[in-house]
Amino acid sequence: MPSPQQARAQASAITAGKTAPEAGASPTSQLRELFDGPRLSPGHRRIAQYLIEHITEAAFLSITDLAERVGVSQPSVTRFAAAVGFSGYPALREKLQSIALSTLGSPGTPAEQTANELQAAVDAEIENLENLRRDFADPDQVIRIGRALSESTPLTVMGLRISASLAEYFAYGARRIHPDVRLVTRGGTVAYDAMLQSREAGGTWVLAFGMPRHAQESLTAVRVARSAGLKVALITDLGLGPLADEADVVFATGTGSRLVFDSYAAPGLMAAALLQAMTDADPERTQARLEEYEQIADQHQFFLKD
Repeated sequence: MPSPQQARAQASAITAGKTAPEAGASPTSQLRELFDGPRLSPGHRRIAQYLIEHITEAAFLSITDLAERVGVSQPSVTRFAAAVGFSGYPALREKLQSIALSTLGSPGTPAEQTANELQAAVDAEIENLENLRRDFADPDQVIRIGRALSESTPLTVMGLRISASLAEYFAYGARRIHPDVRLVTRGGTVAYDAMLQSREAGGTWVLAFGMPRHAQESLTAVRVARSAGLKVALITDLGLGPLADEADVVFATGTGSRLVFDSYAAPGLMAAALLQAMTDADPERTQARLEEYEQIADQHQFFLKD
C-alpha cells in the first residue's frame, strides 16, 4: 500500500494547459499585471508599490498629493505614467479609479467590517490566497519551472534571514523526491561558494525566496548565481524591485502584513505547488524515492504511530 504522501503525489498532479474559468482578476493582480512588464526605475517602483498597497485611496489623489505621499517629484509621477503605457497621469488615474471602484463595489460582510486585528490578519491572508488561486487558473508556468527544477542536479534552494524558514520547508520536501538538493541559508561568501559549486557540479537552477524586508545579501547572492550561469526562480512578495529584476522567473505572492511579523500563507502554498510540479515532472523517480524513504522511515521509526 502506498503511503499517504505517495498517494497524494499520484492523485494531485497538475494538469498542463487547463485554464479554469474565473471571475475577474483581483485589484492586486490587475495592478501587478499593469506594472510588472516595464523595467521601472527605483523611484517608479516606489510609486507602483504605493499604488498596489493603497489602491482604494491612491486612485483618487491628485498628482501633487500622490507625489507627496510617495516622496517623489510630480514629473516623476508623470514619467511613471508614461513608463507603464499611459499618455499621462490623468489617463493612468482613470484606469486606477476603475480598478479601485471594483473593490469598493464589493463591501465586506458585517462580520468582516467588525473583525478584530487577528481576524483582519486572517482576512488579509484569505485575500492573498484568493489572488494566488486566480494566478493558478493557468498553471503552465508552474509546471514548466517545476520541471526545470526537477532536472537541475544539483538543485540549490536559497533563503536568507526571514526567508530561511520557507527555503528549509521547500528543501525538506524536495529532498524526498530529488537526489541532490543544496540548501543555502547563510549569505556572504558561504552563499557565493554554494552557487559556484552548484554550477560546477552541473546545476542549472536556483530557487530563491525573498520576503520583506529584502536583504542586500540576497540580491548579491542572486547576482552571483546569475554570473555563474545559473538561472534563478524567485518567490517573493512583489514582482517589482531589484530582486525581481535580477531573477529569470518571478512568482509574486502576497504576504500577510497586519501583525508585527509577516505571515506567509500564499508563499508557502506557492512553494508547495512547485514541489507538486517537481513530482509530476518525473513520476517514476518520485515514487521510487518516496517508497525508499518510507522503508527507511519504518526501519528506523522516524515517526510516531498515530
